[in-house]
Amino acid sequence: MRYLIFLSMFMLGIAVPVWADVITFKNGDQLTGKLVELKDGKFLFETKEVGTAAFEVALIRNFSTDEPVELHLTDGTVIKSKVLAAEPERFKIEKTDLLVAQTFGLSDLAAINPPPKSEPKWSGSVNIGLSSTHGNTFTESGSVGFDANRRGEKDRTNVRSLYLVQRSEEKDALTGDKEKVTTEESFIIGGKYDYFFAPKTYGFVNGSFKKDHIANLDRRIIAGLGIGYQLIDEDKMHFNTDVGLAELCEKYTYDDEITQTDEMSLQIGYHFDRKITEKFTFLHNLTYYPSFGSMSDYFLTADAELRASITQSMFANFRAILDYDSTPGQNVSTTDTKYILGVGWIF
Repeated sequence: MRYLIFLSMFMLGIAVPVWADVITFKNGDQLTGKLVELKDGKFLFETKEVGTAAFEVALIRNFSTDEPVELHLTDGTVIKSKVLAAEPERFKIEKTDLLVAQTFGLSDLAAINPPPKSEPKWSGSVNIGLSSTHGNTFTESGSVGFDANRRGEKDRTNVRSLYLVQRSEEKDALTGDKEKVTTEESFIIGGKYDYFFAPKTYGFVNGSFKKDHIANLDRRIIAGLGIGYQLIDEDKMHFNTDVGLAELCEKYTYDDEITQTDEMSLQIGYHFDRKITEKFTFLHNLTYYPSFGSMSDYFLTADAELRASITQSMFANFRAILDYDSTPGQNVSTTDTKYILGVGWIF
């Protein structure tokens, strides 16, 4: 009988969790339970009496743990150790074979038992635009765009591409016959990689390639590097500026006459996006490339987009794209503006 009672008590002791971590408050009160984590300046503490509760570090005199915890210090040091109570607003780690006993201030703690960092993943969108007019006039147009982003702990990558095509019906001046001709066909792809040296300061490299059949642009290649600053980085709004150097190479062909340029320029730009409401988001990019030889010789590209959520993964959008080349090829306008209305999917 005694054996059964002892065995029952032993099994009950195994089943009941150990509540041996202690928080001591500045007013002298103590709370015994289980320290879950320290995050964003708050201790998350689990107790029998009140369940799980959060306490500001400013309210704590000291604390101790019965089991080793993962301590992340503000200087980046990570220590796994039991914590022993020390003088007010300090804590002590116990001596082990690998560690000597040390005392730290509570202000030295950045986190305790933080969740494992998730691997950076790609996110972005694919969007298409289609339109067709038949009757007195005939036009067909289409676009396919792709935008992908990846944000790591220290870096950020963006890749974008866009293909546009349009056909219209034109009348032959001599015969009067109507024929369908391509009036718009262009393709652009670009990418940018940012590496953060500090929480807001980063270096970058970027590049892009564009071909425009109607504008007689065989290629426009831009490759650059520089430094940037993240002015705003919030859930609903982001704003960063860049400045650097770029190599800009262009080739135009018109009636077998070739015009080529290859020059170094500055590049100054910014990116801005804001979630206006739960349904609407505004995005805007601009980059300015003034030539070192003459400030009046420059290339500018800008785009603005308004997105409206339809479902959690689907949206409608209206996008305007502007390219301005102060020294274009022969028989080519300085300004090239495109407007796109379409739908997209977020991944």
